[in-house]
Amino acid sequence: MDAMQFFRQSAGQWQSLRTTHHLAFRQAEKGNSKINVEALDADDPKVIEICKMHEVDPAIAAGGAYVTWNGEMAWDKEDENHSGSTVFAIVPDADNPRKGRMLRERGYAEIVPVVGQFEMDEDDALILVTEYETMSSIERFWFASPNVRMRTSAVKRFGGFNTSTFCTEIRLEETDSSAASESENTENTAFYSTLGW
Repeated sequence: MDAMQFFRQSAGQWQSLRTTHHLAFRQAEKGNSKINVEALDADDPKVIEICKMHEVDPAIAAGGAYVTWNGEMAWDKEDENHSGSTVFAIVPDADNPRKGRMLRERGYAEIVPVVGQFEMDEDDALILVTEYETMSSIERFWFASPNVRMRTSAVKRFGGFNTSTFCTEIRLEETDSSAASESENTENTAFYSTLGW
């Protein structure tokens, strides 16, 4: 599997259940969100636009994704908003399509355009490392089953507070690329019960 195959498998609507650990305070915060992922072909205008934003030749992009989300966290104040959208573009290395650059319209840790380094590991999990001006992050995404996706992230703030996050994402709608069988739905229900959700 390469990164574009991973995005195509991720296409659809997801319910994300998240726990963020604020390491300096030794406290954990729960949250949830609805996420929609749309896989984009290499010639999609959104992919071409973000390549140009980062001064990368769109001809070497393999495609990308358009992601929107709407969520909330337990410690939110009234004016906090966890809704948004972003575009990713995959630019694989010429000699290895399982590694390369991921161009992002906005980062995970900072809301600025950023370029991360991605790699598919031996378990076909997507690992993304991103360096910002004030922090760095490492994220790992993988599928426990076609309709259950897991995500971990760790953010190290230079001179500030560090956080780590674990997410379980459950597919809400079937897609042509990964239609769920009745047994898979049963498996997902059991997974929820195990976690107490």
